[in-house]
Amino acid sequence: MKLIFATNNKNKVKEFRSLLGDQFEIITLQEAGIDIDIPEPHNTLEANATEKSSTIHQMTGQNCFAEDTGLEIEALNGAPGVLSARYAGEQKEAADNIAKVLHEMEGATNRGAQFRTVVSLILDGKEYQFEGTSKGHISTEIHGDNGFGYDPIFFPDGAERSFAEMELNEKNQYSHRARAFEKFIGFLQKKINE
Repeated sequence: MKLIFATNNKNKVKEFRSLLGDQFEIITLQEAGIDIDIPEPHNTLEANATEKSSTIHQMTGQNCFAEDTGLEIEALNGAPGVLSARYAGEQKEAADNIAKVLHEMEGATNRGAQFRTVVSLILDGKEYQFEGTSKGHISTEIHGDNGFGYDPIFFPDGAERSFAEMELNEKNQYSHRARAFEKFIGFLQKKINE
């Protein structure tokens, strides 16, 4: 089965391919010859994921999927949430976003947070959604340099290290994206076997 992954984020492609094995062929936007930055105008992860998958489906007519992920911090009333990638501005710089979060969390005693991923799959013209979450807390400083985004300040529940201190296979044991993709992959396997 061939699917277009509606993203320009190489890190997300790498994570997803590490989970998928070789039973599905994943084509990136670049590999599909599509050079667009799909807007994320909505105020929910669900609607943004749908926007991305439906944009690519309308352009290509092919089976495709997209995802949107947000970091939801309790002390910041769920922010940065849907604005996670551009929390500190349209330049979408992870270091700036992290600096803004750490500044806003100075002195906060409640450091609870979760990453949440919503995957939107369009298969044979019909949309399906899958969600995964990873609960944890925000550290007071940066730890590690693996991963991307907010990984250096997020410690998932049950782990002694930040996402940015983990190798990919360890991160996948806790990851919101891995949990959403497990549901997604399970669904696809059922469809193939029908």
